[in-house]
Amino acid sequence: MSAPAQRPPKVTEREARQTAEAAREQDWHKPSFAKELFLGRFRLDLIHPHPLPAPEDVRRGEAFLATLRTFCETRIDGPRIEREDRIPDETVAGLKEIGALGMKIDPAYGGLGLTQLYYNRALALVGSVSPAVGALLSAHQSIGVPQPLKLFGTREQKETFLPRLARTDLSAFLLTEPDVGSDPARLATTAVPEGDDYVLDGVKLWTTNGVVADLLVVMARVPASEGHRGGITAFVVEADAPGVTVEHRNSFMGLRGLENGVTRLHRVRVPAAHRIGPEGSGLRIALTTLNTGRLSLPAACAGAGKWCLNVAREWSGAREQWGRPVGRHEAVGTKISFIAATTFALEAVVELTSQMADEDRHDIRIEAALAKLYGSEKAWLIADELVQIRGGRGYETADSLAARGERAIPAEQMLRDLRINRIFEGSTEIMHLLVAREAVDAHLSVAGDLIDPDTSLADKARAGARAGGFYARWLPGLVAGPGQLPGAYGEFGALATHLRYVERTSRKLARSTFYAMSRWQGRMELKQAFLGRIVDIGAELFAMSAACVRAEMLRTTTEHGPEASRLADAFCRQARLRVEELFGRLWSNTDDVDRRVADGVLTDRYTWLEAGVVVPPADAPWIAPTPPGPSPHENRRRPLR
Repeated sequence: MSAPAQRPPKVTEREARQTAEAAREQDWHKPSFAKELFLGRFRLDLIHPHPLPAPEDVRRGEAFLATLRTFCETRIDGPRIEREDRIPDETVAGLKEIGALGMKIDPAYGGLGLTQLYYNRALALVGSVSPAVGALLSAHQSIGVPQPLKLFGTREQKETFLPRLARTDLSAFLLTEPDVGSDPARLATTAVPEGDDYVLDGVKLWTTNGVVADLLVVMARVPASEGHRGGITAFVVEADAPGVTVEHRNSFMGLRGLENGVTRLHRVRVPAAHRIGPEGSGLRIALTTLNTGRLSLPAACAGAGKWCLNVAREWSGAREQWGRPVGRHEAVGTKISFIAATTFALEAVVELTSQMADEDRHDIRIEAALAKLYGSEKAWLIADELVQIRGGRGYETADSLAARGERAIPAEQMLRDLRINRIFEGSTEIMHLLVAREAVDAHLSVAGDLIDPDTSLADKARAGARAGGFYARWLPGLVAGPGQLPGAYGEFGALATHLRYVERTSRKLARSTFYAMSRWQGRMELKQAFLGRIVDIGAELFAMSAACVRAEMLRTTTEHGPEASRLADAFCRQARLRVEELFGRLWSNTDDVDRRVADGVLTDRYTWLEAGVVVPPADAPWIAPTPPGPSPHENRRRPLR
């Protein structure tokens, strides 16, 4: 008999950290621009000249984008999806017909074999018509079954599943549970070995595409036993297998049409041949998959920025107030400038990181995380500014605008749809911690034992010797650099001053990080607000670098060089102000005050402040119980044919 699904195991904070640490890639075998940036080393040579796609990749990619654009214009009805809260079956069928399910799958398995660059451009195009359709395609290929199989699957698994996934079958990724989010150490779903099978039991929450998927990637915990090392493991599961039940289709404030649900697995038998990688490698597979999988989200954000820029430009030129178009008033003009400059930077970050992923010469785990973090935060601000520019019409729904004879611009929908991106695939807070951990990896590699309370004195002594050698070489490099030379980076013309600023500031950032580690040592990991600001500074510097490099590339390859340079200049000037503010808040902030107030709230010292309002009734638990056993619900799965 297989063991029933367990409640999330009780783990200590240290155990949870150890689980996350064991899952991350431990070594750096390839250079990383962003890693060097956080260490105070501005390696412009790693991103300049801007990498470009191969001619054959361009030909294949542009041909598909032309097909996809026609499909978007004629066969995706965004307003209908918003009204009906569902992507029509015929739309999904059409996506299958043009090969959109197999954009990233090798042609040997029936896919289109697009590069990451063109895959991301395709998602931006689709998302501009319907973010829900963009999310469906992204969940299928970025984190669903195709990507982990591409990276870790056996030849037999690829031959079995990839042809289906390229043309007919949708996939979903099942990791999150009702009481387990970004803390995988508490994963409760089990996979118990029985002969040549595993028997899966558990409940998964927020399964994007899970309602309509044909194949699932499921993360489950294999108990250690004789012949089984155990640990969190990845499996390919047929969605129509006995014991798989979609118990609920979730609804959200945005992304209407998203087929996201709650899926129960009760004694689901999965052949051992459908296990991806060895036992215990599930989290590593998930994190490695996300290194490039996360790029689909900032691609959608860059597309949203372009959409918002178009609406802001046309509306601000047509709407007049006090004798001239509203866009000519400075109060609105500054918003338009922010939208245009930031959109340029978002596209620069996505295009650069995507091409780096295609060339596979760099480790882009930090770059991809920064792209996701920065894109999701800035796109939300762009959409918010668009709503403000549109005024009351920005708050009004597209259907309401159309009903009274005006252009049906769904600005409020864009704002709602973009909000989830700050949570999807790692919330902003989690991304801060993830990037911070990678950014200080060099320090922890040489000095981590010095601040680990469980390390022996002998190990501390050895760590001290290693740290002494590392810092004797590293610290002098933070004193001076090309950023202090007036003629440095001269080939960039007017943008050279911004690259000099990035170089100087990267050294300042590294010094600040080192000082904080020296000051707080083992308590550094608790300074999450500080670490968040460190990461945000690095994100701004990365975006500035990408914007300047892209502007220089456009200067030499297109007729838009002067305009691109002006956009990059505007963005860098805006970003520098944000960076200086963040540096100021590193050491002058309300973190301690905020911590005390939060403690007071959580210990009920301020409940008197809540008086005078009607609060939601306490008629249900905060987290729904998920007792083991067969599902008591009707199966809500809706296979698409």
